[in-house]
Amino acid sequence: MLLQSVQVGQPRTTGSPDAADPFDRPMTSAIWKEPVHGPVRVDLLGLDGDAVVDRKHHGGPHQAVLAYPSEHYAAWRMAWGRRDVGPGGFGENLTLQGVTESTACLGDLLEIGDVILEVSAPRTPCQTLARRHGVRDLVQAVRATHRHGWYLRVRRAGLLEAGQPVRLLDRPYPQWTVARAAAVRWQMAERPAEAALLASCPALSPGWRERLAAAAAD
Repeated sequence: MLLQSVQVGQPRTTGSPDAADPFDRPMTSAIWKEPVHGPVRVDLLGLDGDAVVDRKHHGGPHQAVLAYPSEHYAAWRMAWGRRDVGPGGFGENLTLQGVTESTACLGDLLEIGDVILEVSAPRTPCQTLARRHGVRDLVQAVRATHRHGWYLRVRRAGLLEAGQPVRLLDRPYPQWTVARAAAVRWQMAERPAEAALLASCPALSPGWRERLAAAAAD
């Protein structure tokens, strides 16, 4: 595995206050990410220079870093007929090569440079991502293809840099790939037994565990 690219972003506002369609009204977000050249420090709340606007749904120690597979970008470029979609395009901090949602697992410990990261939860796509690209059905497309990425918590702070190898240190829950966890989360009403099992996975973010446990108990 390889850390292909590193990105951070600051808040940006787009849209028109006069737009009749809510999809086109003003939105402030830090989903637009720019590449970082050279080492960047990562601490328990994320990368230096990276901002979080919606702190209710994003950020915090269990969503400190967002990762996305580089392999997905060719498919999005083909689907949209665009060439301007690449690393950072899905709001990720780390663009990884050689790993996808079907191979990454909850609890995976990854070493990059001085930093150790732990896979904490699938990324839940929202309308912010759809509006960033101007693609109205993007949330549905992301869920259908499982090209959503995943969050990481920081187990050891330090420096990392694009081009460094990514080393898998441990995989305690190989049964819970990111893709499977996401599928269970989005279909938890139809899959209560799996929802209960997923809720018991210690590596999963607490918010996810609470929602799954509640669904399994209904």
